[in-house]
Formats: sequence, structure tokens, C-alpha cells
Amino acid sequence: MTASLGFSNLDLVALAFFAAAWGGYHLAVERLGPARRSLNTRMAAQRRAWMRELLGRENRIVDSTIMASLQSGAAFFASTALLAVGAVLALIQATETALALFADLPFGVATTRLAFEAKVFGLGVIFVYAFFKFAWSYRLFNYAAILVGAIPQDRRAPDAASAAERAARMTIVAGGHFNRGQRAFFFALGYLGWFVGPWVLIAATAAVLVVMANRQFGSDALRALDVPVDRA
Repeated sequence: MTASLGFSNLDLVALAFFAAAWGGYHLAVERLGPARRSLNTRMAAQRRAWMRELLGRENRIVDSTIMASLQSGAAFFASTALLAVGAVLALIQATETALALFADLPFGVATTRLAFEAKVFGLGVIFVYAFFKFAWSYRLFNYAAILVGAIPQDRRAPDAASAAERAARMTIVAGGHFNRGQRAFFFALGYLGWFVGPWVLIAATAAVLVVMANRQFGSDALRALDVPVDRA
């Protein structure tokens, strides 16, 4: 089957490396032990701190502004993902031109039309996945805004703390889906290397993996969270 598509064994190895890198990164950031030290996990704690602080504010205009900003970010990326899907469809229509372009590249590898279209289809799947993640994130941020509005203004109310925790959890879930959508965008950049050749796919995927891992576990953004908060 793979031979009829024009894929070599090296293509399959490169694709397997791509899938393993994406899956392994997902597990490291969200499921396994290193997830406790990730930037995403640290920011989840800050979301809970935000809701605790919200309990002590009578005027919540600032919190409404933050929620609107989060919603607009998710909406922007959802729209971008749709544009990317449209670009993929346009690329399928321009297959002959694209094949000629990649064949002229210094490190380009000759490929069949069927193989090229299969690669484009895979790219489209990534962008569709990203769209669903961003769109669902946008919806969840809407739910979070409703939950924020439901938090009693009197922090001494019996259900005030639980209402704040519900809102915090909803923002954490929404942020998680948003992060997965962005992750798809980043890995799509690595996937583009496959159009040049399997070795380029491996190298590009490894580069994306290193950059993303550094941002989660060794970035200046992570170190910024270590600055102590002066409550005086």
C-alpha cells in the first residue's frame, strides 16, 4: 500500500518519528511526571489564584476584560486555522505547480502526485484538528465567563469558594484545549519538512520539539513565575 502511494521506508520512519514526538510531548506536558514542572501547569495554578483574588473584588471589570481577551485569542486562532484549511485545499488544486517547485529545491526529493496529495491531506487533518481545539476553547471560555459572573460578590457566602473553583477549573480546561491547538500549529511547521524529504521532516520535527520543550521547562517565562510576590 505504501509503495503504491510512493512512500519509502524512510518516509514511514520519519512519519513515525513525527507522531512519536507529538505524542511524547503531549504526555510529558500533560500526563507524566515532568508535567508538574511545565509552564502550563504553573499557569493553571495562577488561574486558581486569579479566581481567589476575584472573590475579594467588588468591581470585576478587570476580570471581565481578561475573559474577553482570552476569548478573542481563541477566536483569532480558530479563524486562522480555517484559513489554513482553505490554503490546504488550494494547494491540492495546484498540485502540478507545487510538485515542480519542490522538485527544483536543492534538497528536494522526487515524489508522486499521489504521495504529495496524501501529505497535503495529512497537513489538512492537522489544521482541522487545530480548528476544533480553538473553537472548543472559545466555547469553554464563554462558559468560564458565565461561571465568573455566577461567583457571589460576598466572599463569605457559603458557595463562594466552590463557585470560584468551578470557574478556575473551566478556564484551565479551556486553556488546555487552546494549548493543544497551538501545539498542532507548531508541529504543522515541522510537518512541512516532509514536502522536501523525510530527513527534513525528522530534522524539522526535532527542532520544533526542542523549541517547545525549552519553552515549557526552561524558558524565561517559567523563571518569571519564580519571582516572589510581595503581599506587604
